[in-house]
Amino acid sequence: MIDAIEALNRLRVGNQRFVTGLRSLETLQTHTKRAKLVSGQEPFAIILGCSDSRVPAEIVFDQGLGDLFVIRVAGNVVAPSLVGSVEFAAAQFGTRLVVVLGHSSCGAVKATIEQLQRPSAEQSQNIKAIVDRIRPSVEELMATELRHQPDALVQQAVRANVRASADHLRHGSAVLEDLIQNDGLLVVGAEYSLETGMVDFFDGVPAVDQKFIPDLTLA
Repeated sequence: MIDAIEALNRLRVGNQRFVTGLRSLETLQTHTKRAKLVSGQEPFAIILGCSDSRVPAEIVFDQGLGDLFVIRVAGNVVAPSLVGSVEFAAAQFGTRLVVVLGHSSCGAVKATIEQLQRPSAEQSQNIKAIVDRIRPSVEELMATELRHQPDALVQQAVRANVRASADHLRHGSAVLEDLIQNDGLLVVGAEYSLETGMVDFFDGVPAVDQKFIPDLTLA
């Protein structure tokens, strides 16, 4: 299994291919790869992302069958079952990179802001469970001057929510904490731009990652 920094670089290169309209030949060879994966899997990264139909992780990172262990939920929030899914993949497959992937103009974040500005008692309890997990990050921002800047508020709230989810994974699971401290697990936060297709890894990326050199070489 590859280490976290190599996995992160692989995601960046794949995203660059996606942005420029290129595809890896290996990604396209699904028939051959499918047969090889029957006996098991070794995903090189775990992605906890939003359910938004415009942000399918395998496509935006130009990866194929068996490459990514993807967990998707509205607002890329962290609940016990989602933590358990990350724990399972990290422990079972030896995957050493976890990415919390948010995106610009996130509907769940906007719904949270709207609920805080204009509370509604008619909101579904199930949707409320998602909103309540995003609420703390948004409330802090709404106590600042950003409350008068709707677009900037959404932009900052998206990133605050990603940071909160990543921090929860780093410090809210004994299993993950042990893997981080003793076995090279890395949890980072990232934002996908709906406008450009680019993914910005902005939270938890170690300084050693500065050695990354872009390379669009196709497999």
